[in-house]
Amino acid sequence: MLRKFNYLSPTTEEELLKFLAKHMGKAKLLAGGTNLFVDMRSDLLKPEYVIDIKKVPGVKEIKFLSRVGLSIGPGVTCNELIECKAVEEKYPLLIAAAKELASYQIRNRATVAGNICYASPAADMAPALLILGAKVKIASIAGEDIIPLKDFFKGVKKTLLQPEEFVKALIIPEDYSFMKALYKKSKRVKGHDLSIVSVAMGRIKGFYRIAIGSCGPTPVLLEEIPVTVELKEIISKALKAISPIDDLRGSADYRRNMVEVYIKRIHQELGGKN
Repeated sequence: MLRKFNYLSPTTEEELLKFLAKHMGKAKLLAGGTNLFVDMRSDLLKPEYVIDIKKVPGVKEIKFLSRVGLSIGPGVTCNELIECKAVEEKYPLLIAAAKELASYQIRNRATVAGNICYASPAADMAPALLILGAKVKIASIAGEDIIPLKDFFKGVKKTLLQPEEFVKALIIPEDYSFMKALYKKSKRVKGHDLSIVSVAMGRIKGFYRIAIGSCGPTPVLLEEIPVTVELKEIISKALKAISPIDDLRGSADYRRNMVEVYIKRIHQELGGKN
C-alpha cells in the first residue's frame, strides 16, 4: 500500500526546477514510475512529494542532430526508443538492449533515462549506452552540466545526481553512430528477467569497446582495446575489470564464465580473429 504523498505536475522546466529546489531531499521524480512505485509500496522510498515530469515540454523528445548526435529526453520510454527510425538506422545496439528490458507492457512505461537513474548494476540500457559514449545532461536551478555516463554511476542504486537536479537528456555522440556492436544477456528464464550478466561490445576505428553489467556495484566500461590485441588478452582485461558476487540469480564463477563466453561470441561475430 502506498503512503500518502503530495502530487506535483509542473508544466514548464522552470517550474520543475523550482519544485526540486523547494522540496530538496523530500521529492522524487515520476517519469515512468516502474521502479519508483515498487520501492514506495515496499517502503524503501517515502517521498513527501512526487513530481510528475511528463507535462514539461521536451521531455518526450528523441531526435538526432548532425554533428551532435542522438538526444533522448527523460520521458522517452523504451518502446518509443525501439520504434524510433533514427535509432534503428544509426544506433541499433540501443534497440537490441531495450528489447531485453522487461516486458512489452512495462517498456510502454519504463523510460530510458529512468533505467539509468535507478542505477541498478543489472540495468539493460547501461552497457549499450556506455560503449556508445553516452553523456548525461543534468539541469538544476543553478544551470546545466554535461558529464560522461561512465562517471554518473557511484554505487548500487547510487548516482552523482543531487536532490535538486534532474536528467534533462541523454546524449549519444554522432561519432558512435553506425558502430557495429552487439548486446548479450544471461537470465534465468527465456522471457523477461533481470540480467545475471550482460555484455555490450562494439568495434569502431580500430578499437573494441566493451561494457559489462551485473558484475560489480556499477556497470563496468573497459578502456578501449585495439583490435590487434589477442582474444585471450581481451578476456583477461575484462575479467580483471569486474568484481562479480554470488547471489540468488547466479554465482560469481558463473558470471565470470559468461563474460568470457559472450566476449568470445561477440568477438567472432564482429569479425575478430582468435
